[in-house]
Amino acid sequence: MTSKFLRSLLAVAVISMISAWAQTAGAAPTEPPNAPSAAASVPVATGTGTKIGTINIEQAVLNTNEGQRDFAALQKKLEPRQNELKSQNDELESLQKQLDTQGPKLNDDARAELVRQIQDKKKALDRAVQDFQEDGQNQQKEVFQRILQKMAPVIVKHAQDGGFAMIVDTSNPWPQSPVLWYDGNKSDITKAVIDLYNTQSGVPAPAAAAPAAAKPAAPKTTTPKPAAQK
Repeated sequence: MTSKFLRSLLAVAVISMISAWAQTAGAAPTEPPNAPSAAASVPVATGTGTKIGTINIEQAVLNTNEGQRDFAALQKKLEPRQNELKSQNDELESLQKQLDTQGPKLNDDARAELVRQIQDKKKALDRAVQDFQEDGQNQQKEVFQRILQKMAPVIVKHAQDGGFAMIVDTSNPWPQSPVLWYDGNKSDITKAVIDLYNTQSGVPAPAAAAPAAAKPAAPKTTTPKPAAQK
């Protein structure tokens, strides 16, 4: 689902939510669990058990029934804008093809006007693509954080009940993650957390498996050729 850019935005949120829930479990919180704080000041939550577990937070959120439903809905919501960008790009490519085939036959003024149209449309498309990508990433982040906020106590409770001293996120591979190696068959709790979350949320499984949400695709754009100089 997530791009490297989106993962970096979510890193502090993951640490803050899990740590806050672990430290306030069973006690009255002195501040909201999602209170903003700097990454450096967030202590790592550890349990009283002896085992070390792993969880792929990204896959845990995406593969819940709620995650599949909401990211599929977001993808559908973004489709009209994606189609509009494709139409703009098709128009730009058509103009570029016209310049390639008819350019030598046009007079200087007509050729210069066609080049200007291509350049203007390309600038407009580039801005629209950038806005679309930023908006799509922000909406993905909102969905992800909303589900993670509700998943945090599920992770903490499962870890406490299972006798874990620590749970490590393996969403990013080494060296982006400090985890060099782990045996997923023995230590990973991702599926268990997904199952627990699905039971708690009551959201039914989708009728058909929804594809993981991807970073909004940027249509391929053409680069106009300059008018021939005489």
